Amino acid sequence: MAKYLLLKHYRGAPEAVNCTPMDQWTPEEISAHMQYMHDFAARLEGTGEFVDGQALAPEGAWVRYDGEGRPPVTDGPFAETKDLIAGWMVIDVDSYERAVELAGELSAAPGAGGKPIHEWLELRPFMAEPPTITE
Repeated sequence: MAKYLLLKHYRGAPEAVNCTPMDQWTPEEISAHMQYMHDFAARLEGTGEFVDGQALAPEGAWVRYDGEGRPPVTDGPFAETKDLIAGWMVIDVDSYERAVELAGELSAAPGAGGKPIHEWLELRPFMAEPPTITE
């Protein structure tokens, strides 16, 4: 089994086919989208492929260490970046091909007008330790 991170972007990814921003969706469209995400995760829980997932708020801050005895430095309440993560899901699957299959299915979540978003999802494998070689 290999773990993969599926990243949903608010911005920074290539534009989706149905690219109406979520803040312009009706409450019913948002509910349908959230239900699709819930049903997708529940199905993967049933197959043992779901690890975790969360939606993220658009606001955030960059934080870094600024030296011994000094408080951390932040850039303010909003991340100044072209990329902004909307949410993530961790899956544990048998192959890269299965991860791609699931990412493609998740990309079809409904959006404005109830039509699939066809959004681009970033698929990233978790780093694994190199195999131990024994003689």
